[in-house]
Amino acid sequence: MSAPDLLLVLLVAVPAVVGALLVLAGPDGLPARPSAWAGVATLALAALASAPVVLAGAEVGVGFVAGSRWGLEATGPAVLLLPTVLVVATLVLVVAGATAETREPRFTGLMLLFTAAAVLTVLATSLPGLLVGWELMGAASYALIGYRYADRRRVASGATALLTTRAADLGLYLATAAALAGGTDLSLDALAGIEGGWRDVAAAGVLVAALGKAAQLPFSFWLARAMDGPSPVSALLHSAAMVALGGYLLLRLSPLLASTGWAAQTTAWIGAATAVALGAVAVTQTDLKLLLAASTSAQLGFVVLAAGVGATAAGTAHLVAHAAVKALLFLVAGAWLEALGSKRLDVLDGAARRWPALGALAVAGLLALSGLPPFSLWGTKDAVLAGAHAESAALYAVGLVATVLAVAYAVVALVHVAGPPADPRRVPAAEDREEEATGSVPARIPAALAPLGLGALVLGVLALPAVLDRLPGRVPAEPSLVELVGSSALVVATAAVVAALVRRSSRRHSRRRTGRVVHGLRGWLHLEAATHLVLVRPTMRLADAAARLDDRALAPSVRAAAAAVLGVARGTARVDDRVLARAVGGVGSAGLRAARGSDRADTGTDRAVHGVATALARAGRAVRRSSASGQLHHYYLQQVGLLLLVLVVVSLVVVIGSPR
Repeated sequence: MSAPDLLLVLLVAVPAVVGALLVLAGPDGLPARPSAWAGVATLALAALASAPVVLAGAEVGVGFVAGSRWGLEATGPAVLLLPTVLVVATLVLVVAGATAETREPRFTGLMLLFTAAAVLTVLATSLPGLLVGWELMGAASYALIGYRYADRRRVASGATALLTTRAADLGLYLATAAALAGGTDLSLDALAGIEGGWRDVAAAGVLVAALGKAAQLPFSFWLARAMDGPSPVSALLHSAAMVALGGYLLLRLSPLLASTGWAAQTTAWIGAATAVALGAVAVTQTDLKLLLAASTSAQLGFVVLAAGVGATAAGTAHLVAHAAVKALLFLVAGAWLEALGSKRLDVLDGAARRWPALGALAVAGLLALSGLPPFSLWGTKDAVLAGAHAESAALYAVGLVATVLAVAYAVVALVHVAGPPADPRRVPAAEDREEEATGSVPARIPAALAPLGLGALVLGVLALPAVLDRLPGRVPAEPSLVELVGSSALVVATAAVVAALVRRSSRRHSRRRTGRVVHGLRGWLHLEAATHLVLVRPTMRLADAAARLDDRALAPSVRAAAAAVLGVARGTARVDDRVLARAVGGVGSAGLRAARGSDRADTGTDRAVHGVATALARAGRAVRRSSASGQLHHYYLQQVGLLLLVLVVVSLVVVIGSPR
């Protein structure tokens, strides 16, 4: 095994093992600050090691089930996504270490597990490896969103995110079944070659799973609930892991979508619709983190659109640029939340002026998010729109509407944070704030965010024709000069109009009740309520009916059968005691004397066997208690342990079994 191949395995295994050790150490096992810096060092070394891995195009694999291979490879979109995930995760952990709560060993360990799962998802070459990374990423996200486990709402938000994405994840299992039924192996590259209707089933399964993780319509609502997690969790989840990897999967499997004749077009329209609908949702938000969350769904809509029209190089470029911008903005929002005790936009008025270094980074991130030239998302977004224009004029028109909305929500936030200081009459009293305000921003935060700010400024170079043509993926069309000039003029004009409207609204301090449309948009299109109405309530009613059937019909019959069996057993026991035992007793007494010597020789073996049996019984009782508790975290703790065991064993097999 070559050095890059070995590093490829270690990029997954080392963060996973270090993360598991930190989680298992418990709150009193390790000091917080050294644990936090250990997590930073682990990911920083992994980020450095990713360079030779992607330059060498490292690839490893061993035989696995159903003729497939368990493999990892740093090719295709992973060439850009792998270092992006690791660099962003490193910077997020640096910022997290500035706060007492998020530098605890448990938090650092969970973030390392989350990152390891994301790296495995990016590098996997087959469905089994992808499923392990996908599942571990979901379990870790549940633990991180509900990290403040004493708060019932935060735990419920984690459960909402988990159950929503978990329901969509069943699509990957459907795709795996379709691949097996279609007679192909389970490698990702082979899915486009599935014969017959099974290829359509596989495409549908992949599409549903990816849309769920990417928070696209109709799954978008879980992203709002994910905002209840600590800000570093939001920063990583929204930028380079979880949500972003839903878009990545569609880019990775774009050939499968195109091979069906319907999946690619469906994907493109869902992405375009999400970019518009969630862009409108973002414009109406009064909470900075919720605005950024809705904008994540909208911006990932451009990535999904790119996967649908086959502009995979542009989609990858947009995904990387968006990761830098969104990690920057969420970490800034978290710093202001701690300093001011709120993330309401009216409380954040003038925050950029109060902390100039952090404010300059926030302004750069918001200008990039707006798509204003020459910032990063301007070029990558127009590269995606060029691919859409080559496919359909209607898709291009919808993409332009999404562009206008992107300018609007970015400028709404920009006018608030970069404008005059907040009106003291509108600042919430101390008892109404979300958190206790510290009044300061740690010096390490602007320093850690500087690389992300630089990315927001310069990553637009990925969309330059000379660079875009060299990126992995297809470039069906490049933006023309007319498209670039027209898009830029549209962005600048929209920014001017929206800024004027927001300033006028702020001066009037309008207290009018919001209309029904604005109320619906601010409530994320009431998607969560609709899901409860259509799915959750009927499912709970069905479960209640099944429980009543079990209690009133099945349980009595089972108890009657058990009583009958017990009666037969008692009768058999009496026959055994009164008849058979006397007959056997005579013969047994003669053999007993001969057996005593043998029993003494076997005493040591018996003790060992009984010791193993006792240990297994205790382990079984522990598993039974946790499985019967009804608590999701007990179940997912077992799953995380199992997945880690599988990951370590397979990694060892890869290292030992690969040719020297």
